Amino acid sequence: MNDELQKSYRGPFVLLTLLFFMWGFITVMNDVLIGAFKGIFQLTTFESSLVQAAFFSAFFVLSLIYFIVSSRWGDPINRIGYKNGMVIGLLICGLGCGLFYPAAQMEAYGFFLFALFVLAGGVTILQIAANPYAAILGSPKTASSRLNLSQGFNSLGTTLGPLVGAFLIYRIFFQPESINQVPDPTAVGSTYLVYGFIFVFCAILVWLSNMPAFRNQEKVENGLGALKFRNLRLGIIAIFLYVGAEVACGSFLVQFLGESNVSGMPRAEANKFLAYFWGGLMIGRLMGAVSLGNMLQKGGKAALMIGISFGTFLFIYLITGFNTHDGTFQWTGLAFGETALFLGLLVLNYGAFLLGRSNAARSVLVFSIAVILLLMVAVFGSGQWAFWAVIGTGLFHSIMWSNIFTLAIKDLGKYTSQGSSLLIMAIVGGAV
Repeated sequence: MNDELQKSYRGPFVLLTLLFFMWGFITVMNDVLIGAFKGIFQLTTFESSLVQAAFFSAFFVLSLIYFIVSSRWGDPINRIGYKNGMVIGLLICGLGCGLFYPAAQMEAYGFFLFALFVLAGGVTILQIAANPYAAILGSPKTASSRLNLSQGFNSLGTTLGPLVGAFLIYRIFFQPESINQVPDPTAVGSTYLVYGFIFVFCAILVWLSNMPAFRNQEKVENGLGALKFRNLRLGIIAIFLYVGAEVACGSFLVQFLGESNVSGMPRAEANKFLAYFWGGLMIGRLMGAVSLGNMLQKGGKAALMIGISFGTFLFIYLITGFNTHDGTFQWTGLAFGETALFLGLLVLNYGAFLLGRSNAARSVLVFSIAVILLLMVAVFGSGQWAFWAVIGTGLFHSIMWSNIFTLAIKDLGKYTSQGSSLLIMAIVGGAV
């Protein structure tokens, strides 16, 4: 692809990364909602887990509907273009967020779950359109690199989401008299109303942008043509298993860290370590974008990857140290010894990239083995080893989505968006 064409795609790609950031931000807000709803509605652990079930089941339902429609009447995204698909997804996200406000006024947990389902439906359509769009917005050789970079900004959203969301719910729209006071439902509704306006604004930006539509001119036959590709079938299974593992680690991280044989820390303190977990995904994805790209020589890649790793760690370290006390901001960072194991995991993460040799499939294998080993340490270990092992899985979950997705849709051609819908359907693993 010539340089002039590459430059013409830079603006659309920047806007695309904003969308990845937004759905990462809103998805990880579920971790904040679980804690808030558990206190507001006095929920059991099972009842609070319905937050994730409602959200991730929407991926399965909407993707299944999309697949049925595309197999019988032709691919909808292929008809309207990826750009219009993203606009529709953003508007539905805005609607879902807006429904939180009446749910808060009614103080109805079921209504909140319905609003989450609608919101996740919008995210589903957004992902069906945006993930393959990132892959085709440039040279096929660097598709995994672009998707890793986009997913890196998605992880920036997942890193900031719990911090910003908790601040809005517990500090801006609700003024607690004590640290353990349960927030008001209106605080949740008002927070999501703000998010709703942001999604609508993003929809307007995309609508007015010069993002190419990328309609496929080939005729897509009705039926299950996408499933004839072996790489897609394997990709569906891999996405299902990977998302289930990642969501389980993120959703129960705070509860796990609070176990007496791990750290025994209170929920309010453990919440900030979600930023290390989701920040680990951001580190890995940004490093993956460099590792799988072709813009730098080997030495330049190594220097940039190391800089990204420790620079992003410093960013996470700084933002997690901020807190409020009596209406004033304070900063209290962790002692160096408390983060030493995480720094060691950063070194191991870089080593995993070296073993992956800038190959998408090989990297998935290496990183999968690393996740399995860390989970074994978390399950059979205790104290700081178990504490940082489960947090460290984020570093090695990082490149899974991007690499699996691009490998799965490789050479699908006219079946790309149909295959994308099946991969998005596999996100139901997060509900299981």
